[in-house]
Amino acid sequence: MTKQSLSKKVILALAIAAVSQSVVADEEPTTLLFGDTHLHTSYSFDAFLNRNHSADPDTAYRYAKGQPVIHPYHRARVQINTPLDFLVVSDHAELLGGMKAIYNGEEQFDDLGLWGNFKRWLAVHFLIDAIDGGGGSDIFTDLLPMSPANPGGDPVQDPNNEISSALGDPTMMARSAWQNIVDAAERHNQPGVFTSMIGWEWSSIPTGANLHRVVMSPDGGDTARQYIPFGSDQSQYPQDLWNWLENTSASSGARFIAIPHNSNISKGYMFAETTLKGEPITAAYARRRMKWEPVAEVTQYKGDSETHPDLSPNDEFADFETYGHYIQQTPESYKVAPADYARSGLKQGLAIEQNIGVNPYKFGMIGSTDSHTGMAAYEEDNFWGKLAVDSTPETKLGDKIGGSRATGWSMGAGGLAAVWAEENTREAIFEAFKRKEVYATTGSRMSVRLFAGWDFPQDAATSKRLAQIGYEQGVPMGADLTAATAGQIPQLLIRARKDPKGANLDRVQVVKGWIDSDGSQREQVYNVAWSGDRALDAQGKLPSVGSTVDISVPSYDNSIGAPELSVLWTDPQFDASQRAFYYVRVLEIPTPRHSTYDAIALQSEPTQEHPPTLQERAYSSPVWYSPSN
Repeated sequence: MTKQSLSKKVILALAIAAVSQSVVADEEPTTLLFGDTHLHTSYSFDAFLNRNHSADPDTAYRYAKGQPVIHPYHRARVQINTPLDFLVVSDHAELLGGMKAIYNGEEQFDDLGLWGNFKRWLAVHFLIDAIDGGGGSDIFTDLLPMSPANPGGDPVQDPNNEISSALGDPTMMARSAWQNIVDAAERHNQPGVFTSMIGWEWSSIPTGANLHRVVMSPDGGDTARQYIPFGSDQSQYPQDLWNWLENTSASSGARFIAIPHNSNISKGYMFAETTLKGEPITAAYARRRMKWEPVAEVTQYKGDSETHPDLSPNDEFADFETYGHYIQQTPESYKVAPADYARSGLKQGLAIEQNIGVNPYKFGMIGSTDSHTGMAAYEEDNFWGKLAVDSTPETKLGDKIGGSRATGWSMGAGGLAAVWAEENTREAIFEAFKRKEVYATTGSRMSVRLFAGWDFPQDAATSKRLAQIGYEQGVPMGADLTAATAGQIPQLLIRARKDPKGANLDRVQVVKGWIDSDGSQREQVYNVAWSGDRALDAQGKLPSVGSTVDISVPSYDNSIGAPELSVLWTDPQFDASQRAFYYVRVLEIPTPRHSTYDAIALQSEPTQEHPPTLQERAYSSPVWYSPSN
């Protein structure tokens, strides 16, 4: 074959590929959007105490849209590499705007009742001098409750839990800040182009157990101005948050969902066998929780909450961005609990459903950042830290965060919420969250499709109409697979595409959890599609994809891996009598971690405490199978 004819074939192949991608995009019934539902600005008390004095909601939206902004700490011009499609500014309801108002002399203590006590408390701690002197982290940790005196009991009632009495009632202080937050969201919302979702964070942290929820609404400013966000200073029980959501919905017409986040440091409470009060989970409680909390955040700066090596010892990829640092006044040894992780929480939900008939943990999965800089910095090579003070290579390497042993290098640069929506609007995104047609990524913008059914065409995985086939003959991620007729076995129709600006794909895995015949909770990870000519061994393990990372630069190339992987997979161990869930995990080839970029910039070696490379990944929302009654 001549070089000329070979070149023509290459050009033709590229043209066919381009047409194929165009056809698939044109025929997609839903569009893929990426956003961040967990972003803090200078209106959050802890962000302000850690030197974010200027990055307000307007800054957050401008950064998310791709505009250059000024960093609140080192004052450099910074800019996102790839803009987001949507953003939720989710400042803490507790002390909302309070620190900013105090620092700027805008507080109105005389009218705040119990806030008079807080004013005196602040005076004792020399707030203004401490912030100006860089001591904000110390004041932040002074606010936090101690570790529980009675582990496993009701942490809200623990005598060490003093946060409610310390904070009092902040509603008057919050009113002005909330109006500004809502106004910014209204200014930046551009239906079809960029969506600003109105929301906040309810930050319950009894005795250091992270039980936070981000609340978001699809409604506009006219509705949002009718209420003031509910905070954990009003109640630290999630049931009371749900009560408030229900009552406010009835009085204002507002719609809400609450998103549990960062469950990996919940001290065994987030997905527990009982309620936070230690009471048995009832069918009514389970239905109520799933009404308000259809989705959970499973990856963010403070680590990955999919699973843990101690909980999934046979999963070779379980140890990813594992974060072992509680939010405490004093450092405390990290203890792994099944209720802290999404996979074991999903299994616990099946077990509870088997007993009471309703699953309280039937949640979809997303990622977000939890940035406190006002900037949704999710990119490894463009990561600006969790806190404003934690934004330079020197401070990320050396400074401890709050009262923990964590540093900026302990944080993971990610993640993102991926949404299959009909359009880029508040309404469409909210509906996608409610039906759980969403997934998590650790920062990559890979595209992931998952459909479940009983009888897909055998060529469905290679079809340009994969999504149409999936919707017409199956159900998408987040849905229920109806009971099988005799002899039917579930099929999963999966397609994953690389981030257009990122790394190739290593493999696609299916994670299955189920309840076996004796009531035990089980899990299995299947490699179902992969790049190259690798082969599974007798145990179903797949050889490593290898690595192209050059640590000295650092850099990588896409000479390994695949830009796209598709498969039609059938469960080889299906038992129609057993409850089960399935979700997809997609792994990229290795790329440099953000700490490696910092180390090379500092002309030092990456520390052994943090891996020099990582494999970015995506977690789809599950599909659930339940046997017929």
